[in-house]
Amino acid sequence: MPRKLDLTGGTPVWCAYRSAAVPAGRLTRDAKTDVLIVGMGISGATMAEALTRDGHSVICIDRRGPLKGSTAATTALVQFEIDQPLISLCRMIGGDAARQAWRRSRLSLLNLRERITGLDIRCRSADTPSLYLAGNRLDASDLRREAEARHEAGIGASLLTRKKMKEEFGIDRTAAILSHGNLALDPRKLTSGLLRRALERKARFYAPAEAIAIDDNRVGVTVSTRDGPAIKARHLVLTTGYELLDIVPRMDHRIISTWAIATRPQPKKLWPLTALIWEASDPYLYIRATSDGRVICGGEDEKFTDEERRDALIAQKTDRLEEKLGEIFPQLDAAAEFAWSGSFGATGTGLPIIGSVPGHPRVHAVMGYGGNGITFSQIASEIVSASIAGKEDADASLFAFKN
Repeated sequence: MPRKLDLTGGTPVWCAYRSAAVPAGRLTRDAKTDVLIVGMGISGATMAEALTRDGHSVICIDRRGPLKGSTAATTALVQFEIDQPLISLCRMIGGDAARQAWRRSRLSLLNLRERITGLDIRCRSADTPSLYLAGNRLDASDLRREAEARHEAGIGASLLTRKKMKEEFGIDRTAAILSHGNLALDPRKLTSGLLRRALERKARFYAPAEAIAIDDNRVGVTVSTRDGPAIKARHLVLTTGYELLDIVPRMDHRIISTWAIATRPQPKKLWPLTALIWEASDPYLYIRATSDGRVICGGEDEKFTDEERRDALIAQKTDRLEEKLGEIFPQLDAAAEFAWSGSFGATGTGLPIIGSVPGHPRVHAVMGYGGNGITFSQIASEIVSASIAGKEDADASLFAFKN
């Protein structure tokens, strides 16, 4: 049985922008396919597009429907920069592995950019630099070591002093790391575009359809659904975000509540380069702009999963986010036009868990995203599609379930 969770509350800003509808039928009889994907958010969409591109027959199911889970709540700061600073990740998993994880994240973002362009998905994607601000987790001297560690890994990073920050961005912090090569986009439009490309290649989508039981052996997988019909597949891919099926072991994975706001459009008041902004603090803050000049600000994360309590805090967290946004950019109208809450998964290392479920070689799971969900979804589509094709991704062990 799945572990259910209401993933969002309030009204995400993406509701202000129209996304192309993704049709899904009702599952009325048993079905067969090469690959069954459970979940039709951004992870399921990247997987479905990759697998249909490889020539596999694909069925996707979702207990809600396309784009109706946590994808709608993401703020879509699509960065290669992992939540866990490189200097911290080196201590956790060793320098070689940490540097390779960061390099793979950067490569996957380049691949995602090319994928969006090649498929002509119009999701308001824009190359965007990022500013990583000094905070209560990393101070100016820590950021200097972080920039040096990134350089050693072959990843560009410029350390900005307080004076430089004030001159170039109007932000008063002791230091920041400026990076290039990240993306800002509309996550619903991206997800819709990927799913529709899979549909064009004859993928079949069914919703609402809830997986309730999995029976697997060495040749395939059978998934039973709540309404009765079963689906047989050679491989099963679980892209259910933070609602995990019981077949997935409980590992270093926890659910965190978060909040976000979006202002009215004010394009003439935005900061230089409209850089993605995030800070080395706990709780941390992140800021980005939309293509029409709204400002999205989120954070204030707390480590609990009670949806009623999470949603009851929207008004209080909105006030706090407005206050923090106004402190960084006094010229902005920080009043929220949209405010929402969400739940997301996180791991201790900040890395995702991607790969075959221990003891179930034909069941592939994608979990534990932190703040890099879209980037890690791209990595997952590369690793899992290679595995299903009988190939081995060189970095698969970095993200695999640990015994």
